Amino acid sequence: MVPSLIQRKRDSGSFEAPEWRAIIDGYVAGRIPDYQLSALLMAVVWRGLSTDELAALTDAMIASGDRLRFEGIGRPVLDKHSTGGVGDKVSLLVAPMVASCGVAVPMMSGRGLGHTGGTLDKLESIPGFRTGLSLREVEAQVGRLGCAMIGQTPEIAPADRKLYALRDVTGTVESIPLIAASIMSKKLAEGLDGLVLDVKTGSGAFLPDLERALELARTMIALGETRGCRTVALLTAMDRPLGRACGNVLEVEEALQGLAGEGPEDLMEVTYALGVEMLLLAGVERDAAAARRCLEETVRSGRALETFGKVIEAQGGDPAVIEDPGILPQADAVEVFRAPLGGTVGAVDPRIIGRAIIELGGGRQTMADPVDPTVGFVITVKPGDRVKAGQPLASVFARDDGGIAAGLDALRRAIVIGEAAHPLPLVSHRVTATGVEAF
Repeated sequence: MVPSLIQRKRDSGSFEAPEWRAIIDGYVAGRIPDYQLSALLMAVVWRGLSTDELAALTDAMIASGDRLRFEGIGRPVLDKHSTGGVGDKVSLLVAPMVASCGVAVPMMSGRGLGHTGGTLDKLESIPGFRTGLSLREVEAQVGRLGCAMIGQTPEIAPADRKLYALRDVTGTVESIPLIAASIMSKKLAEGLDGLVLDVKTGSGAFLPDLERALELARTMIALGETRGCRTVALLTAMDRPLGRACGNVLEVEEALQGLAGEGPEDLMEVTYALGVEMLLLAGVERDAAAARRCLEETVRSGRALETFGKVIEAQGGDPAVIEDPGILPQADAVEVFRAPLGGTVGAVDPRIIGRAIIELGGGRQTMADPVDPTVGFVITVKPGDRVKAGQPLASVFARDDGGIAAGLDALRRAIVIGEAAHPLPLVSHRVTATGVEAF
């Protein structure tokens, strides 16, 4: 059956809902091998899915597992999802901030995908932190603390769990229907009242083109709204890394700085923008200004950092990292990168940085690769900054001298000096079921 389906999709044909259900059930049960699903995924990348096919695929992925249930919790249940970016550690900040404003946040995240990092890999760089909670554990923890930060349990959309890993290593990431079905299947299985999407655009995004990013946003919003989950998307910039830190431990450290009120301006602005949308969807604040004040107060008072510490402790991690980030694992080798000449920083290429982190061992090239949480970069310049020759621009964190050399080479290629800078606005558009507006 599967070869004929692959051929049909290759030739621009479509599948009925029962066929998608049979494909997904067969893959989860192990009756359909990776190599056949890889071929089918590539056919979808090339030929796409109709609206009915996308709905059928998403529903089949949801039906492949169980759902979270939060009846009687006494709080609106919201989540946020990013389509993936280099240096994007917003989830680590926004979940405890929004939970501290009275919203239940079962933050379900993924691992690294393509050249981008994954929230789960970042969380698991905290000694002892356990992301693999059962559904019942998640429900109990969210009821108790207002927040959990988890990966897909075996019960939640197990089809997506397998497909996500397969897409990462088969060149089938950059497809609007596959991205939409992946994100929305696991989010809709969370029993959410609302969902805020962070759709990246720019050179480092999976969909760099603005129109394609808007198409993805509208596709996911339609899937959510037709299934009873109010959904809003913001389009945010990924033409340069977000924040300064890129790499698992380094991003955890920067998230802790942000929760303590000392985060980079760009990271905090994107975090606040997404958090505001979550509070508005939840109905706990009436307007954006009040929502922003609530979020800022959670940082100023220390409540957001305290909530994150409680989540870390509840999930088996060492809460002492809140006071002493130095107990996180550290890289064996560190080297400063200096400006080779003076001038204006024209670009900081996020794809080069993301791929270099994988080369250093901080991401996966195959499904079974271990991840070194300590490697990465801290980049202190942004497009448009004026720099002098010899000025420190970044630091490389690596396992050894070979990693340092590779990291320095990546920075030479990623940080372009001497060209005019044209960075995208941090947040460019807001997308809802009723349309698109400039942010």
